[in-house]
Amino acid sequence: MASGKSSHFTNSIKFPALTILVLWIVQVFQMVTQVSLSGLGVYPRHPYGIKGIFTSPFIHSTDVTHLINNSITLFVGMSMVLFFYRRIAFKAIFVIYLLTGLGVWLFARPVLHIGASGVVYGLISFIFWNGIFRRNMKSIVLALIVVLLYSGMLVGVLPNQPGISWESHLIGGIVGIIASYLFRNQIETDEQAITPTYIDEEQGEFFLDRHTFEKSRSERRDDENNGWFSDSTF
Repeated sequence: MASGKSSHFTNSIKFPALTILVLWIVQVFQMVTQVSLSGLGVYPRHPYGIKGIFTSPFIHSTDVTHLINNSITLFVGMSMVLFFYRRIAFKAIFVIYLLTGLGVWLFARPVLHIGASGVVYGLISFIFWNGIFRRNMKSIVLALIVVLLYSGMLVGVLPNQPGISWESHLIGGIVGIIASYLFRNQIETDEQAITPTYIDEEQGEFFLDRHTFEKSRSERRDDENNGWFSDSTF
């Protein structure tokens, strides 16, 4: 059992680790060659910017602080989804990745939008809203953890922040809600209700008669006649 959980944990961090590695390879390439890849970002409502729907999360500015912040939260968020929601993890991640980019292309300001922040907001939103839609203990606890760790991210969706694609943050958060709602009925194994072993599932009856250990009616009547339940006894 412990070995199985350890293996599942290892598998859950492989894809996030690979994703972060790709982000840093791209960043190092930009820093070493002094070539900016910001042209691969999303440019809203223009054919030129469509490719950014797929490429923009992998491109960051030359300020590594932005990438460091995104790397940590992206790794944590993606790992949590893969570990706790294994049945829907890759589908949810793909929906968040694709719809966030598409939403930015459709609704954001006409400037180049780069970075994985939108996906990050989508993942955190997805985990939180699973607690709302699923309402089981695991999802609620995960939602509370997200609130404790990342409640400060709410500031990122406020408009008119220089140098920040707040639209990506906002749209990513909305897409996270959509993804959570779409997959709300795909229940994980550890979320399924377990029928107690003492209940006959086919007949819906107890193996032992429910009154086996109760007194018979005649015995209770005798007790009453003998005054066991009389108010005057006490």
